Amino acid sequence: MDATHRFVEANGIRFHVVEQGTGPLALLLHGFPEFWYSWRHQLPALAEAGFHAVAPDLRGYNLTDKPAQGYRIEDLVEDVVELAHALGEGRAHVVGHDWGGIIAWQTAWRRPEFVRSLVTMNAPHPAAFARYLLRSPRQMLQSSYMLFFQAPGLAEWALTRRDAATIATALRRSARHPEVFSAEDIEAYRSAFLRPGAARCALAYYRQAFRQRWKALPDSPIETPTLVLWGQDDPVLKRQMNARLGDWVKTLTIRLILDCGHWTQQEQPDVVSHEVIGWLRAHAA
Repeated sequence: MDATHRFVEANGIRFHVVEQGTGPLALLLHGFPEFWYSWRHQLPALAEAGFHAVAPDLRGYNLTDKPAQGYRIEDLVEDVVELAHALGEGRAHVVGHDWGGIIAWQTAWRRPEFVRSLVTMNAPHPAAFARYLLRSPRQMLQSSYMLFFQAPGLAEWALTRRDAATIATALRRSARHPEVFSAEDIEAYRSAFLRPGAARCALAYYRQAFRQRWKALPDSPIETPTLVLWGQDDPVLKRQMNARLGDWVKTLTIRLILDCGHWTQQEQPDVVSHEVIGWLRAHAA
């Protein structure tokens, strides 16, 4: 059965979701500057493996509503939980990449009863990232774009000028093999990011996170079984920040994805699908 598109009301807004398959719910949360499309390889693989795979456009992205408010991490976690409820499920496997991974980490910490199992991909645990950032001037420099994103108007202009050429550059520059993104893929990402209000909303994630800062950091270990997949050649987020991740996660497995940059599930789709399916099957209860 092919993937289907529909709209679902949850947490006060309308989400665009793409879903495929039947079985236990697996929510696939994309990152910046992506949308549901980043999971195009995993949707059919998870469906064939016996899961109900659902990839939403997150709040503010692509075809999902773009409210002015609601970008605190508490709101984003509630989006995940309420979306599952709207789909008729009380629990879900939560899989996230980049910003979707940050939301996944926070969901497992704040709503552990909801998460069957957790998979994050090139998405640092918030507290581990904060600790590493303070100890690594190089990582601080590589993360300085987050400060630029705080500039209202200027950041939106920079990301959308020349038909969002910066988005195309960012995707290819952060990949181990830039050609993994076809011209069709790039056009899909540029078109989604150029939708009215999308840039403002995508940047709101960073702006709200900057405002919350230390107040939103997990201060106790995550008990949900957790698989961390990390593209070893990520040029921005260094794998060394996971060196003491066990301080924050009780049941942890880390697997490096070889020959892979930041866009984990798109650069090595078969490897990632295999790892995710194996993990979800092992934690089906």
